[in-house]
Amino acid sequence: MWMLENAFLIPLIPALSFAVILFFGKRVIGSGRVHLIGITAVSLIWVLSLVAAFQWTQRVEHPSSDAIAQISVDDHGDDHGDDHGDDHGDDHGDDHGDDHGDDHGDDHGDDHGDDHGKAAMHSESGHGGGHGSALISPVVTSYSKWWSNGGVDFAIGTHVDGLTVLLLVVVASISLLVHIYSTEYVKGDRRYVHYYAFLSLFTAAMLFFVMAQNIVQLIVGWELVGVCSFGLIGHWWEEKPNTDAALKAFLTNRVGDIGLLVGMIVLWGTFGTFSIDAINTAISASPGTQHFALLVAACCLMAAVASKSGQFPLHTWLPDAMAGPTPVSALIHAATMVVAGVYMIARLYPVFYDGFSIGTSSINLMAFIGGFTALMGAGLAFAQWDIKKVLAYSTVSQLGYMVMALGVGAWTAAIFHLFTHAFFKACLFLGAGSVSHAAHHTFDMRKMGGLKKFMPHTYWTFVIATLALSGIFPFAGFWSKDEILLGAKVGQQSGYPLMLIFGCAVAFMTAAYMTRVVWYTFHGEYRGHGHPHESPKVMTVPLWILAGMALVGGAFNLPGPVLKPFGLEGLAHRVQTYAEPSVYLSGLGLSHPDPSLSMALIGLGLALSGIIVTYLYFWRNMGPKGLTERNKYAKAGYTFLENKYYLDYLYNDIIVASIKKPIANSANWFNQNVLDKAVNTAGESARDSGRWIYKWIDQGAIDGSVNAAARGADTSGEGLRTIQSGKVQNYGQLLFGAAAVLAIVFVIVI
Repeated sequence: MWMLENAFLIPLIPALSFAVILFFGKRVIGSGRVHLIGITAVSLIWVLSLVAAFQWTQRVEHPSSDAIAQISVDDHGDDHGDDHGDDHGDDHGDDHGDDHGDDHGDDHGDDHGDDHGKAAMHSESGHGGGHGSALISPVVTSYSKWWSNGGVDFAIGTHVDGLTVLLLVVVASISLLVHIYSTEYVKGDRRYVHYYAFLSLFTAAMLFFVMAQNIVQLIVGWELVGVCSFGLIGHWWEEKPNTDAALKAFLTNRVGDIGLLVGMIVLWGTFGTFSIDAINTAISASPGTQHFALLVAACCLMAAVASKSGQFPLHTWLPDAMAGPTPVSALIHAATMVVAGVYMIARLYPVFYDGFSIGTSSINLMAFIGGFTALMGAGLAFAQWDIKKVLAYSTVSQLGYMVMALGVGAWTAAIFHLFTHAFFKACLFLGAGSVSHAAHHTFDMRKMGGLKKFMPHTYWTFVIATLALSGIFPFAGFWSKDEILLGAKVGQQSGYPLMLIFGCAVAFMTAAYMTRVVWYTFHGEYRGHGHPHESPKVMTVPLWILAGMALVGGAFNLPGPVLKPFGLEGLAHRVQTYAEPSVYLSGLGLSHPDPSLSMALIGLGLALSGIIVTYLYFWRNMGPKGLTERNKYAKAGYTFLENKYYLDYLYNDIIVASIKKPIANSANWFNQNVLDKAVNTAGESARDSGRWIYKWIDQGAIDGSVNAAARGADTSGEGLRTIQSGKVQNYGQLLFGAAAVLAIVFVIVI
């Protein structure tokens, strides 16, 4: 299990790649070849992620004594509930950071066995679906104290389990293909070095976030992902729309981050530890004992999920993020930033499950927000002409699907859909980039059309990914969407009927708007300029790899009845078997529904109906045409969609303007009446002082005295000038006169 215990190497490698590319790459191998460093680093972490996944499956299939979590049957409620609060609250904050990695990884079986009894077996019931297996503990490793504050030690380490390795494989796979694809797509870019450096950092940040051992690390990874997305969305910052989109993404996420920080503070205050394992274990050991605190924490954390994963009402940044390079859009929307919120729910699922009473309710905040977002995003996709924005709203809708699934208790279905969605959505985004690359860098579908005959590889991979997204059998999306709809129908103790309605409507709408995209992009007559052509292999090969995963990805969690005729029941529910953290979820009583053929047929029928209706409308020219021009209600509805439900207007022109305008007016008043007045008064005082000094000191005193002295000298000179007549007799008279006067003075005085 060496890779599981040293998983820190996986995010470390792309982080080093970032530093090498940014500081040495241009000088060592040249700016046009820095992609070699990034691709090498990501290839290595892809291999290491597969090794980690293999080792985890071995840990599950052949668990050793230290891998099996030990749970007391008699003391589960009292001892674990009481002691866990004290031990985990008082000691876990100090000891968990330093010792949990060693204790949990090496001695978990012994220590927990001494404290809590013998191993429990996980046997799901309630709906009949599931499997029996030992509760496998995660590999939690702590390397050192990060820092200390107020007597609390903050540790840094890794938390590796099935959910972690699943995300490691997804992130590494998509990132590797994006790195390779980008060598052609951004060739010759003015910031080629910057682009590849930030791709590596983005990958490292997401991997760091995925394996966070505690909630402080999780916050750090969360923010690093946001910073990297800001840099990549605004990659071409010379153009104002790009900088506006980057700022919008950054600021919108800061709104949700307030909820993240408050929610994490509530968890720390409730459990006295930052350890994710300790928090989940404490909740699953005694569910319901901290319900109000968990409700507050879950509501706060949902704000963070809404901002990062594009949920209503903080989803508006996500379509604008299409301003970045298309490979970045693929990475953000398929495997990194936008799935961070979904991952956080899955990682801290006991918090949300207990806080929102998912097991006993038929509607809750998470399920409603997810279902409503899925429906809303699907509606907006119909009114877009930019192919990337159609896919962006599709991502909003599919993320809503995942959040809804988690809200109804379908944990495995949500993560399975996250897995399948990553591949077919990355294929669609990279396919859109391939189309743009061939159609003179436009994403407007009105300037495309007829590209099927020019771009066969791009066309067929795009169609395969579209069928997977639409949920058509046997593509990957069919299996994961079917599980979500089934989870909404059955629920835990009761179903979620409203969520089922939302899910069914979205299944129809998704197939319809994606068929519209295929028509406008690849069929009909070419409406653009120039001569379109197929993209080079460095772009089409990644498309075929992703399309292949979109085709066979569903095999990773096939239901037992599908495999039974082939005698392969043991290969069923692989995601459920390996990725689900049953060590936490079993204590919550989470169950899995039996597969339902009728529900699968309903979902498939809705998807096929969406394709057929759109096919008849565009290919066969059937149905009403120009309805928005003839009918005022249809026009009003389309305008409502075209203006994105006026949410941008609400945020920018009402909320932001109502805050910004008074602040701006106040700042202007302060500037005019305080700052400018002070400056003007100082200037006027200086001016008046200068005038007085000039008049009375300079002109009156200094110049007056100088002029008086000059006039005295002039008068004296004029008087003396009369003596100098030039006549000797006059000089003689003066001489003898002066001598006589002196003689008289001497006589009188002496």
